[in-house]
Amino acid sequence: MSVVIFIVILLVLVLVHEFGHFFTAKRFGIRVDEFGFGFPPKLFGFKKGETEYSFNLLPLGGFVKIFGENFEEADFLEVGFLDREKTPEQIELSKRSLVNKPKWQQALVLFAGVFANFLLAWLLFSVGFMSGFPTSVGSEMAGYKLQDVNLVLVSVVPDSPAYIGGLKSGDRIVNLGSGKEILSEINPESLKSFVVSHADNEITVGYIHGKGREVNFTKITPKNNSIGISMDMIGTAKLPFFTAFLEGMRLTWFVAKGTAVGLYTLIIDSIQGKGSFTSVAGPIGMVGIVGDAYEFGFVYLLSFAALISINLAIINLIPFPALDGGRLLFLLIEKIKGSRMNPKVANTANMVGFSLLIFFMLVITYHDVIKLL
Repeated sequence: MSVVIFIVILLVLVLVHEFGHFFTAKRFGIRVDEFGFGFPPKLFGFKKGETEYSFNLLPLGGFVKIFGENFEEADFLEVGFLDREKTPEQIELSKRSLVNKPKWQQALVLFAGVFANFLLAWLLFSVGFMSGFPTSVGSEMAGYKLQDVNLVLVSVVPDSPAYIGGLKSGDRIVNLGSGKEILSEINPESLKSFVVSHADNEITVGYIHGKGREVNFTKITPKNNSIGISMDMIGTAKLPFFTAFLEGMRLTWFVAKGTAVGLYTLIIDSIQGKGSFTSVAGPIGMVGIVGDAYEFGFVYLLSFAALISINLAIINLIPFPALDGGRLLFLLIEKIKGSRMNPKVANTANMVGFSLLIFFMLVITYHDVIKLL
């Protein structure tokens, strides 16, 4: 089930990204040859106007073919059509190619996919707030009335007493017991005090996992006055329509800023040998996260999809060949030098960039598999 949900989320996010390119290109009168659902081989399709809508076998996203977007085609349009006598059809075709549009229009077409992902994240977060968004009592959102406040495990240290006892991130702690003493009014301070005062004794922990209501019990013996958890009081913020969209916008900005800073730090640390891209979750790791989100409910899935949408947007903005950010960089170079880039140089850069991206993905996936073993 987790795999199916992950594929559906990925399909939606990539299609939204590609639709951003598609919609903006159409608005500027640029010819769009194909909008593909999934990746080839092609199953079937139909043509509406000048655009073919194809449905393909691999449901891992989608693509859009915009006339004049690749550099070889651009070179043909410029040299092949502009250096010889042209027919009216050729003149019209040349005008409607991406490469012959003003630089600002080309830039907007390239940026539109990223913008669409940010919009989708905003929408998903906003729907989450309207449905009931998990919120920390200590956050800015605590100014709104929170419902169903519980002590929730934020993280569990691997190989700690809590981890060995089967506790997981997201579990809600209901009560603690040791001997005849029972702690039913749970908060971070009372839990810490109870653990310290029973440091050498077995503690029974009552908890609820996921979106269920059944209370489970596990026995834990503290180690060094700790059971190896971080926790917070978390409730549900259910906001009215306009407030939800305002908070959704704020959260989108907050997450986007944090993602950009985190990615920048990861890249710099990796270059300096202080970090590694292998710590990043790949497709297999993402499937595991989807499974956890599914267990905790609809709002958690919305949040996960919004986070991935923002990550997709930020990564695409990196000025690296084969990404939207790389093509935007090429546009900037062309604007500065006053002429188009050499098609062979640009295409080679894009091919090398794409190959490196595939290599990084394979390395990350390999480490995902290693973590499972």
